[in-house]
Amino acid sequence: MKLLRVGTAGAETPALLDADGVLRDLSGVVPDIDGALLADDDALARIRAVVGELPALDAAGLRIGPPVGRIGKVVCIGLNYHDHARETGAEPPAEPVIFFKAVDTVVGPNDTVLVPRRSVKTDWEVELAVVIGRTARYVESAEAALGHVAGYAVAHDVSEREFQIERGGTWDKGKNCETFNPLGPWLVTADEVPDPQNLSLKLWVNGELKQNGTTAEQIFPVGEVVRYVSQFMTLYPGDVINTGTPAGVAMGQPEPKPFLRAGDVVELEIAGLGRQRQELKDA
Repeated sequence: MKLLRVGTAGAETPALLDADGVLRDLSGVVPDIDGALLADDDALARIRAVVGELPALDAAGLRIGPPVGRIGKVVCIGLNYHDHARETGAEPPAEPVIFFKAVDTVVGPNDTVLVPRRSVKTDWEVELAVVIGRTARYVESAEAALGHVAGYAVAHDVSEREFQIERGGTWDKGKNCETFNPLGPWLVTADEVPDPQNLSLKLWVNGELKQNGTTAEQIFPVGEVVRYVSQFMTLYPGDVINTGTPAGVAMGQPEPKPFLRAGDVVELEIAGLGRQRQELKDA
């Protein structure tokens, strides 16, 4: 299934995109797309049983919000693509690099992205997001870890590199500016993604292709990422993991590096998971 949430920010309602591309209203069946729903197999079965009976929605002019509501935490994996490590001159990590994004960085896939005040190095990163559907605590194997995944979505891990790298401390200052985690358009349930290591990722800036990668390049595959993270924290239904970005970010380009500015348009997509489009404005 392709689950999504539509409507004004903070007042989104649940919806579904059916196999024919028709947007359908789920609000009469479930209250929201969130961790409680994703952990409830019976509720998901009820949705599947009534797809053809759901009322259609007019998608024209309807905002798409983040596909998951009430996210508990956003865990991020840094330097998780061989080609991205090479372009930045970094040694591939021996273990996954973990950092966090605040939940309030999450916005809809087509919402405005704000360039922070005094920013000179705002960068783009297309990423595969994993959404947890079953509580994961000390999971023993990567194979078992995939059984804790509810589904997948497109994420844009927007980053401010000066704040992240040159201002001391951890990466958090460059990762948590407002609007820095567009998510969606859909949550595609795991049964529709048989191999998360065989997905193409692309990102364009002002129509120019900048990133063109594949999850096959991940240093730590999705199952291993979920397993590893579960050794250090409990993952709950509705939690999100951003699994890293392939080569092609601004930081890896020759000087002068083409960092983002107000007026730029970023578009990104992952095969089968949908497409995002953001216009940048000054904060």
